[in-house]
Amino acid sequence: MLFKEMGLSPEILMGIDALGFENATPVQERVIPALLAGDRDIIALAQTGTGKTAAFGLPALEHIDLYADYPQLLVLSPTRELCMQITRDIENYGRFMRGLKTVAVYGGASIVQQMKALKQGAHVVVATPGRIHDLIRRNRIDLSLVTTVVLDEADEMLKMGFRDDLDAILAQTPEFKKTLLFSATMAPGIAAIAGKYMRNPLEITVGRKNAGAENVSHIYHVVNGRDRYNALKRVVDYHPGIYGIVFCRTRQETKDIADRLMKDGYDAEALHGDLTQIQRDYVMKKFRDRNLSILVATDVAARGLDVNDLTHIINYNLPDDTEAYTHRSGRTGRAGREGLSVSIINPGERGRISQIENMIRKKMEHRSVPGGAEICERQACSMAERILNSPADQNQLDPYMEGLYEMLDGLSKEEIIRRFVSVEFSRFLDYYRDAPDLNIETGRGRKNDKMSGGRKPSVRRGGVMARVLFNVGKGKNITKREIIDLLSSAQGASGVEIGNIDIYKRTSSVEVDSKLATRIIADLNRTVYKGVRIEAEENYEFTGNDFRDRNKGPRGRKRVRMN
Repeated sequence: MLFKEMGLSPEILMGIDALGFENATPVQERVIPALLAGDRDIIALAQTGTGKTAAFGLPALEHIDLYADYPQLLVLSPTRELCMQITRDIENYGRFMRGLKTVAVYGGASIVQQMKALKQGAHVVVATPGRIHDLIRRNRIDLSLVTTVVLDEADEMLKMGFRDDLDAILAQTPEFKKTLLFSATMAPGIAAIAGKYMRNPLEITVGRKNAGAENVSHIYHVVNGRDRYNALKRVVDYHPGIYGIVFCRTRQETKDIADRLMKDGYDAEALHGDLTQIQRDYVMKKFRDRNLSILVATDVAARGLDVNDLTHIINYNLPDDTEAYTHRSGRTGRAGREGLSVSIINPGERGRISQIENMIRKKMEHRSVPGGAEICERQACSMAERILNSPADQNQLDPYMEGLYEMLDGLSKEEIIRRFVSVEFSRFLDYYRDAPDLNIETGRGRKNDKMSGGRKPSVRRGGVMARVLFNVGKGKNITKREIIDLLSSAQGASGVEIGNIDIYKRTSSVEVDSKLATRIIADLNRTVYKGVRIEAEENYEFTGNDFRDRNKGPRGRKRVRMN
């Protein structure tokens, strides 16, 4: 459907035309006419990058009274980056609406300047929940006449802990407003918000609920944890021209991986919560300008990024929350392009693959980590393609060609090509000459990917490692440092070697020297951490992020061991 067929005003159509848009996306085709036709609340489920901002922004602008100098449209978004992007988009859509005032309020910027902007009048306010809640407490914003409230990426706001802020903000808005809720997934909290703040909402689903983006293919590689970084490099090397995001779990891991990639000659930088806004903007500008090919980020840091032509998403670690995978992979495959989501997992995470497949309703293909010969072939073909597609400037080259012909006269065409490739390609040839196989396959004392079973114990310098699982996780804000301290304090376990540590929502797992596992488990079972009596056991089959079934009885009542 064309935008000009939707009944939008000439001023808004001029703004759309100036941006070069003619045809609406599927979510825009369904949402815009519904909003123009009436005042019904709407829940729209659609993937990131499908044009949701225009879907709510264009019809909302139609109802703005430019002569009334107070907030009429309130858009809430989870991050400052998304807040800024929505503000830019709405300003572009309404650039021919004379007198339209749009104000963005978000953390990390001067609240004084934002208060000044609000005092001068605003028709549209785009905000992060924390900052606008602060402005409400200071009595610096009046939302009593807002006619439309948009909750964009509502599932992300709930995951980030903004539920109380949302309650406080929405309580300041009129009862008979229009409420629009946009989300990539139908998380449980979404239904709760709809039931509390929306009146008989119309639900519009583009694609399938919680499904992955249609243009994205999903693959995974299975390697030992110690080979994860080398597998990452092979994935990058196997895809010349890659332009993507590598997702890590923690800030520290993000820094470490980005530093190692840069040291190894890759155009990469990290994006994490320790960066100042100026540093963050600098990194993002380099990435958008494609002066970086790889951005290494955490889920929190990457929220709100608006980059449409990413080729790859690489999950260095699977997210603890399965729904976060949908958000990650939805950042590629936009605007009709093909995208690839690659996950690097260890054997104990095979169960997580099934969970993700059920969520995105797609199969994730298991592939072997590329070997050295495959990578060199791909790189050589890519180089040849670049040569074929590079125009030769005869005017610049002609003065030098006679001398070059004379120097190379004794070499055949094949020999010239061979030597040229050798010079340009020597780094890959040298690095991958004796590259080992990183895959975990049958016949090598390891589990085959198609076989069931949990994580095989790691082998380290002290021998086989045991995997200890216990019932304290992110809910108690436990850190890896605290886990190490708990293990090191076990009687007779001084200097214990510690392997992989994984912290999930309600549980944690850690690899320890198998010779000391029994002693450590016994000591942990005598320990109380933040009011929780630790229950520990040796376990290789745990694959998820939920300890609920172990901690609850048949009717869901929590089993508690008393001291």
